[in-house]
Amino acid sequence: MDGQTAVVTGGTRGIGRAVAAAFANAGATVVVGARDGDAVEETVAALEDAGATAAGVRTDVRDELDVERLLETASRAGSNGGIDCVVAAAGVYHGDPGETPTDRESYSAFDDHWRTNGRGVFATIREARPHLNDGARVLVPTGAVARNGKPGYGSYAISKATAEAVARGFAADTEYVVGCLDPGRVATRLSGAGGRDPDEIAPMFVWAATDAPADELDGAVLGLREWKRATR
Repeated sequence: MDGQTAVVTGGTRGIGRAVAAAFANAGATVVVGARDGDAVEETVAALEDAGATAAGVRTDVRDELDVERLLETASRAGSNGGIDCVVAAAGVYHGDPGETPTDRESYSAFDDHWRTNGRGVFATIREARPHLNDGARVLVPTGAVARNGKPGYGSYAISKATAEAVARGFAADTEYVVGCLDPGRVATRLSGAGGRDPDEIAPMFVWAATDAPADELDGAVLGLREWKRATR
């Protein structure tokens, strides 16, 4: 990823933080956004201490003006200008995994899941479009919860299904490669313990940003099986 610029929302923890570090290790200029401004500063400092070129902007993906500012900053961060990869990893989950059934969901939880996990992906891709370089890729982390109808995940699952639909829409309506990545169960604050360490699956995003076949990624969901088959 030498010479490329990558943006990661939700880039201060969990999958987003691990992906930002993996992109930096691969040579990319990395720009992170997240709600916690102190965490953004700490993440940028850690990336720079590791030898990367990095920047960050406090970003709430529910606010398109925040997102616009993040993407404009990113477009100027790299030596070549523009953006080559966007990872829309910002997300929230109000409740404990598996214990938020749809029929007992509050309106406030539904609204914030949708605004952050669904509309936030829409805003991220929409605001990125004017800055995307030729061949740029947009990656949306997802999970089986978006598709398998497993009980107890309520509006969080609904919002993840929305994010997948948003990615398919942009894939259909733009010339850019927009796809979803399902890394399986990952141990994060959102999904709880018991999954893979985020650092284990971060290389999957480097592969998707660089080497995954564009026609297989665009508008689709690629998982661990496709990644491992391609890289073993």
